[in-house]
Amino acid sequence: MSKSNHEKIYPPWSRTESLPEMTAEAGVDFDDFIAAIKNDLSIEEMSEKFEVSQPTISQLKEHFYRYGISSVIGGD
Repeated sequence: MSKSNHEKIYPPWSRTESLPEMTAEAGVDFDDFIAAIKNDLSIEEMSEKFEVSQPTISQLKEHFYRYGISSVIGGD
């Protein structure tokens, strides 16, 4: 099967940053972040605790619940 010049060819896997990488980039300790989720802290509480904006905490939590800790997705 050939691809036209307009179609992009992608590898059979994708890679999104892992949660440890994302928390490190945000300046949040990964283990403390997981403990905060375990302890059911609100986004507001986590934002204050880690001194990070609420949208950043919200994105990190959403990533955790959607992808888990690591985000390497493969396909054959």
